[in-house]
Amino acid sequence: MTGQGALDNRAATPERTLAFSDGVFAVIITILVLDLHSPDAPTVDALSSLWPRGLSYGTSYLFLAIVWLNHHYLMRYADLATPHLLWANFAHLFAVSLVPFATAWIASTHLAAIPVAVYAGIFVLVNATYLMLWWETVDRSQVEKLPLRARRMMRMRSVGTLGIFALAGLIALKLPVLGMVLICTCLVLYLRPEAPGEAT
Repeated sequence: MTGQGALDNRAATPERTLAFSDGVFAVIITILVLDLHSPDAPTVDALSSLWPRGLSYGTSYLFLAIVWLNHHYLMRYADLATPHLLWANFAHLFAVSLVPFATAWIASTHLAAIPVAVYAGIFVLVNATYLMLWWETVDRSQVEKLPLRARRMMRMRSVGTLGIFALAGLIALKLPVLGMVLICTCLVLYLRPEAPGEAT
């Protein structure tokens, strides 16, 4: 086959991008778990002293699961692996790859102000790059698959939580626990990647 038909057959599909992304998420989770260390002594007190590290690990693991779920959902709407989509995806993966670093810092400092503020800042990046992916998948390809109302609600959620993540970072500088609560609240909003009422 020659001409335009041949070019269409050689068009890059997003399946390889999705497979690569899944591999990166797996590596990030592996790095996260490597920061867990066994207690120095065979006692309950030694185990309980590790609660900040265990709590931060469990929380970040849940957050990574939520981010992966939403990434997987968005990629369903990608028809072609365009250069814009690839770079948006790399930017998103870069932001997500910073989560283990901030998790370890929060654990070692017992929710200190600056580490929590940095953690919130990382999720600002995660959310901003998620919006980039949104524009390249939902807004620029196969938009008819998603009703206008659902697209509008999902866009509002993304923009709104971006602002709340930024606010959480500022609040964390004075009240780190409250900042962490705001971060968790934002991420809970993404437990369902689809808009309310959207068919799945």
